[in-house]
Amino acid sequence: MKIAIGNDHAAVELKFIIKEHLEAKGHEVLNVGANTTESVDYPAIGENVGRMVASGEAEIGVLICGTGVGISIAANKVKGVRACVCSEPYTAKLSKMHNNSNIIAFGARVVGSEMAKMIVDTWMETEYEGGRHQRRVDLLDAIEG
Repeated sequence: MKIAIGNDHAAVELKFIIKEHLEAKGHEVLNVGANTTESVDYPAIGENVGRMVASGEAEIGVLICGTGVGISIAANKVKGVRACVCSEPYTAKLSKMHNNSNIIAFGARVVGSEMAKMIVDTWMETEYEGGRHQRRVDLLDAIEG
């Protein structure tokens, strides 16, 4: 699977841990985030990953900033993106099952590396249920215009 990963300066170390974790599982990881702790603007990175996922250049995305909130808000401005901030695996699972999320986000200042791996793994292993949830996903998509 082709995965876009983006991060700001607060999440460089965790980004590399998650990137290595995903590559060890055989995924192609497109690194579009910061590689140093020099301050960067997370909205541009969130938008970039969002556009890659929305266009199909990447199948899914992973975003990491201090909390996961700001960078996910930026990604969610891109039509076709459903980015969810998750601090534990249960929310990640339901974001895929019920909301068909295509980007997962979390905070490097909120979760440790092992929890981040569990969040990503759970999310990627979960299938969208469709059915009764599709009407709501369609309503979300309609908000975008």
